[in-house]
Amino acid sequence: MGRAAVYGRVGLVAFGVLVTVSKGASAGGGRYLALVIGSVLVCAVVLLMPRRQLSVAPWVVTAVTAWWGSVTLFLLAVVVFDLAMGRRMRTAGVCVAVALGANVLGYPPTRWWVDRGYVAVAVSLTFAFVVGLWLGNRRRLMQALTSEMEHLRVQAQLREEAARVAERSRIAAEMHDVLAHRLSLIALHAGVLATKKDALPAPVLERLGLLRTASTEALTDLREVLGALHEPDATRADAALAPALKDVHELVDEARTAGQRVDLTTQGRPEQAPTTHRLAVYRIVQEALTNVRKHTDGAAVTVRVDYRQPATLVEITNTSGSTDSTAATPVESGYGLIGLRERVTALGGHLSTGPSGASAWRLAARIPQPAAPAQNGTTE
Repeated sequence: MGRAAVYGRVGLVAFGVLVTVSKGASAGGGRYLALVIGSVLVCAVVLLMPRRQLSVAPWVVTAVTAWWGSVTLFLLAVVVFDLAMGRRMRTAGVCVAVALGANVLGYPPTRWWVDRGYVAVAVSLTFAFVVGLWLGNRRRLMQALTSEMEHLRVQAQLREEAARVAERSRIAAEMHDVLAHRLSLIALHAGVLATKKDALPAPVLERLGLLRTASTEALTDLREVLGALHEPDATRADAALAPALKDVHELVDEARTAGQRVDLTTQGRPEQAPTTHRLAVYRIVQEALTNVRKHTDGAAVTVRVDYRQPATLVEITNTSGSTDSTAATPVESGYGLIGLRERVTALGGHLSTGPSGASAWRLAARIPQPAAPAQNGTTE
């Protein structure tokens, strides 16, 4: 229970005590005021105890009301309110029936019909019951909505994490394919050169042997490390779409064949960028064209790629396009972009998405390239 709710309940019970004491002072000419005050204080204590509100308090207040009648009506209304909030309608009915029925045997000045207040009694108790039932249902609805929102938040976090893990697995698989190929070539050429023992000096042959051994061990370590990061079944299924085997031009040509309007502009050669950058560019363009087909069918797409130093740049913009039955079909989106952002961030770059101009959308990435070999080799 919040602090405001606690203060409100204390104020409500305090007001009920004042009303009861005031009515007790007038009942029987004030002769029963001390007994009324003692009974009211006992009722107030049990009503303010959180663990006794729905267990002990209803029966204590019912017993006091059965004796004093309309004098403690307000406190009985508080009990009915609490029971209605807790959806204990049967207990509320029993308490009201016992209080009204047992009061017939009470002291005459405190019986319900003395001041003909039975209408006020019925209205007060009914009002307390209805308000308690409404507030209880409202509180349970808010708790259910809060629980559902928390469930959706956790579910969204799990989906985002799954998208990141899937993208890392895909990166691991691609790096395994590319680097394993390069290291195997190094080991192969070192082995071929090592077979020409007569034409090479002994120190060179020794270095070639070390190079072949190191490349073989590096290849084994690479397979063990990267192989543990991805799912074999999932990565093998994407082998036909590996960016190391296909270029962005081929991806755009496939999109054009499928009916998309794509304009591609490239600057520099793909070989000027690291292999990891080319893999990222391919995935970014692939995801962008897929999203356009899903959400804005018929939109014109502009793709710009720059492989030159100092950073690999890729930018995809598309117009609003047309809305048809295919585009209007609900699709699960957003997690592909999470994977792309994970990939670009891992390379030290930045990915941005958002509106661009009137009815256009832009997806852009900038990935810094490492320094050129000539720069790396400079001496102080």
